[in-house]
Parts: sequence; C-alpha cells; structure tokens
Amino acid sequence: MNNILLKVLDWSEIWALLIPLAVLQFRQQDKQMKPVILYVWLGFLVNIVIDTIMAINIYFLPNDYLSNNPFYNLHSVIRFACFSYYFVRLQPDSFRRTKKFLALVSVLFLVVNFVFFEDFFDYNYLSGNLLATEAYLLLVYCMLYYLTELRNDQDGIFDTPHFWIVTGLGIYVVVNFFVFLFYLPMISKDIRLAVDIWNVHNLAFIIFCLFLTKAFYGSIRNKYSV
Repeated sequence: MNNILLKVLDWSEIWALLIPLAVLQFRQQDKQMKPVILYVWLGFLVNIVIDTIMAINIYFLPNDYLSNNPFYNLHSVIRFACFSYYFVRLQPDSFRRTKKFLALVSVLFLVVNFVFFEDFFDYNYLSGNLLATEAYLLLVYCMLYYLTELRNDQDGIFDTPHFWIVTGLGIYVVVNFFVFLFYLPMISKDIRLAVDIWNVHNLAFIIFCLFLTKAFYGSIRNKYSV
C-alpha cells in the first residue's frame, strides 16, 4: 500500500494539474485569470516531460542517461513569470514600485546565478537557489496582496477566486521554501531522506492545485472583472 501511495505522489505533478484543467473545460474565467490559466497549461506540459524522463530513467535507463533538472528550472521560471504578471494585473495601483523592484530582482538573480554560480542545464542537480528564491519572491507577492486587501477593507474577500489562488500559492511556497533551500545539502548527506522530503513538495503541490480548482470553479466571467 505504501508503495502505491508513493507512486501516486511521484506522478502528482501531472495528475494534480489535470483537476483544475478539467474545471477549465466547462467554467468560463475572468480576464484577470489568464496568467494563472497560462501557468496551469505550461506547467502541465513541462511536468509531463519531467515525469516522462523520470519514468524512462527508472524503467528503461537505470543509469540516468537523461536528466529532468533543467525542466524543473524551466517550470520555476514559468511559474514566477506567470504569477508575477498575475499579481501586477490583479492590483495594478497597489505597491507598484515594490512589484517592479521584485521583477528587477528576479531578472538580476537569474543572470548572476546562472552566469557565476549554477548551470541552468546541470545534469546532476536542480537549482536550489532558483527554486528557493522564486518561493521567497512569490511569498512577498502574496503578502502584498493580503496587505492591500486589509488596507482597502474589502468585503467578501473569501468569495473571490483570487483569494483561493493567492492562498494556495502561499501555502505552496511557505511549505517548500525550506525544502528547496536545503534539498541539495540533503542529497549529499542522505539521498533517501531527500527523496522522502520531496514528497512534502508533492503534497503541497496537490493542495495548490486543489485551491486553483476551487478558484476556477467559483470564477464566472465578468463577475469580478475590472
């Protein structure tokens, strides 16, 4: 039974995204949701590649002739780009300078990190620096959203799809910040522990997808449009 559950978790990066994608087929969405929808589709496609490479290595090429690490890095860049754009569109008049600063920091980080410190196409290791920095910056975006809502004293915040998106994203990045930060050191110390810890990431990702599903299911076009 435990092995079955672990296999389900291993493939959660694909099947979890199928849940919000299924809802998108019969629920029309607000215009502000477009960056999130784009992320779901792109993330789904990238994750298919990630898990397909994993399956090839496990069942056909046990010596790891292929690496999915660059695709994890690509997924991280896509996620940050889509959600940073989503936050800018969601509250365009709030914390504009801070959001521009965060975007600038992210670009500078990508350049400096992958020119001087890490290889984006590293065969052996995914970029812990990239994933941890992405999680931290997205958490800042989430906090700016909540601060804006509190400052504006908005009623019915729980009725908006945006609350569920931001909350789901916030849970995902809070849980995984330390997973990403210490994942590479854990691999060097105890690879079995690192594999087990990654299941925490998978569980957080499932929760994130369920929150996206709630947002898509409760979002009706034009109801919350600006």
